Amino acid sequence: MEIKVLTDLLEANDTIAQENHRLLADCGVKAINLMSSPGAGKTALLEKTLSVLKDEIAMGVILGDVSTSRDAERLAGYGITLLQINTRHFGGTCHLDANMIKSALSHFDLNKLDILFIENVGNLVCPAAINLGEDYKVVILSVTEGDDKPAKYPAMFEKADLLIINKIDLLPHTDCNLEIIKKDARLLNSRLKIQELSARTGEGLPQWWEWLRSLCN
Repeated sequence: MEIKVLTDLLEANDTIAQENHRLLADCGVKAINLMSSPGAGKTALLEKTLSVLKDEIAMGVILGDVSTSRDAERLAGYGITLLQINTRHFGGTCHLDANMIKSALSHFDLNKLDILFIENVGNLVCPAAINLGEDYKVVILSVTEGDDKPAKYPAMFEKADLLIINKIDLLPHTDCNLEIIKKDARLLNSRLKIQELSARTGEGLPQWWEWLRSLCN
């Protein structure tokens, strides 16, 4: 009985996610679900992206967190539409779901957007299983987390379209082996694209920006 309830919940979420995807597609918007552990660099990557591309690509951001609006405050000065979702108002869930995104979309003029970023709640487990209606799942993994994360949290990497290995400027100060990350991730997902960058120093960011530009062509 418990399994049937869980199945029903996931099916209901997927139905709403399909509605979200159709709405976004009809408006010509590409949605990117950014997922990572807390502190891996999702917001830092968005800061650098908005500062460089905001006059070239029309972007909006939905930010998910259990509490506070601190990430939204960091992005507020870039002149874009953004919306903070605090999941503590929904029981403190460890991920966003399709219904939350459906409610959030009404706050955006979707016909004026090219890309909608969804910064999910920091977590390498729950967000992987929940479809939001996005076009792309992007996982950010920082070298400070170690090289064992694809093997320990396989679902996240199995479903990702792009893996960003962040904080490579700190690589000399860690025991992280990039080749282990890439090997384990590609064993799980042979189609996975991988980019190495530092959101802090800017190293490797041009390839990320070019990928975003390609979505708008």
